[in-house]
Amino acid sequence: MSIAAKGKAAIARDGFATRLGVITATLGSAVGLGNIWKFPYLTGANGGAAFVIIYLACTLLVGLPVMISELVIGRKTRANAITAFQKLAPRQVWWLVGAAGVLSAFLILAFYTEVAAWVFAYVLKAIGGGILSTSPEVTSAAFGGLVSSPIQSLVWQWVVLAWVSIIIIAGVSKGIEAMTKRLLPLLFILLIIVGIRSLTLPGAGEGLTFLLKPDFSKVTGATVLVAMGLSFFKLSVGMGTMITYGSYFRDDQNIPGTATRVMLADLLVSMLAGIAIFPAVFAFGFQPAAGPSLLFITIPAVFSSMPLGSVFMVIFFILTAIAATGAMLSLFEVPVAYLNERLGWSRLKATLVTAIALAVIGSTAALSNSLLAEFKLFGMTMFDLLDYLTSNILLPVGGLFICIFVGWKWGFKELKQALSNEGKLENGGIVRAFFATAKIITPVLVFIVLLSGLGVI
Repeated sequence: MSIAAKGKAAIARDGFATRLGVITATLGSAVGLGNIWKFPYLTGANGGAAFVIIYLACTLLVGLPVMISELVIGRKTRANAITAFQKLAPRQVWWLVGAAGVLSAFLILAFYTEVAAWVFAYVLKAIGGGILSTSPEVTSAAFGGLVSSPIQSLVWQWVVLAWVSIIIIAGVSKGIEAMTKRLLPLLFILLIIVGIRSLTLPGAGEGLTFLLKPDFSKVTGATVLVAMGLSFFKLSVGMGTMITYGSYFRDDQNIPGTATRVMLADLLVSMLAGIAIFPAVFAFGFQPAAGPSLLFITIPAVFSSMPLGSVFMVIFFILTAIAATGAMLSLFEVPVAYLNERLGWSRLKATLVTAIALAVIGSTAALSNSLLAEFKLFGMTMFDLLDYLTSNILLPVGGLFICIFVGWKWGFKELKQALSNEGKLENGGIVRAFFATAKIITPVLVFIVLLSGLGVI
């Protein structure tokens, strides 16, 4: 049987059942560890509120146009990331853009599941009191003990893969949509609870000022480059996720409106995370620019310093695990959708094969701080190499060619029909503004992100 014939044998195509489901699933994809972990520490390292303002501007010009482009391609074609381009540009090489997205999603999951594994492990450690210490030296040793243990690293990664696989097997509406509709509101509630507690601490005002009062004297060219890169990566674009999720959108969904709401809600989650973290960090004399260690080393010490800190630390790592779950679901769905539609595999088979492959490839990332610590390619551990290949090369290249496709290949007439829901929406001005941005401004900025990631600038 040919691939095309197998594809036709696939089960009936699922999709998001409600408008709320569309919003929560798409937001769940955008909201990830980047909001709870990366955004706060980059904000801390780049001058606080001034960085937030620059990041917002970059999001409007970089992240949002690519997101809208991917969503409209997905809904127009009702197909996975590779088949979508084959439908819009038959017998041309544009399908390679989709292939890069599928590869990116898979490779990102290979190391992202290990970071998520640390988060899930820390939920248990927080409950058991294993990281309850006000000393960064003690919390640092606890984190080092986790990542340097081959057994713990692998087992927790397998736990994460099993958790996500169960949801994916349930399907788009009954699995992804149903889960994100429950988890996202819980995420907001927990963030608000931790934020309120953080704001009541003595000296918390200094942290709030740091986050909300701009100091543009700290802004450099490097700051702008970091903000551009973050605006691109944090919305889950360039990796096939938004094309895949867009293919499950309802016909009456307002894509520009939905994407904008997701972007603003994503920023709100990041700001709530900052409000939860920085006042507490300042109140107990820790450094806001602690870098990636902020999540696993500084935060436990901060929460251990406050009354009932053990309770709030458990809440914090649970909400972090929720954020990681939403992002992993969208990444996992990319290769599963391809295997399901192109090869005609059931969701169960496609999910299990993807999970096993991730367990094999992901083990190299999981063991990068233990058994494979000395094994390096191009001077990087496997964890760092997977991160570098995706973040610095595959994602920017994918985002760049998606914009080129929408702006220069697909054309305004087809795009307007798709974004106006075949003329049902009166959004001509919005479509024209988006088209001009995606055709000229966004590709230039994404190319700069690519050059920056490669170390050229």
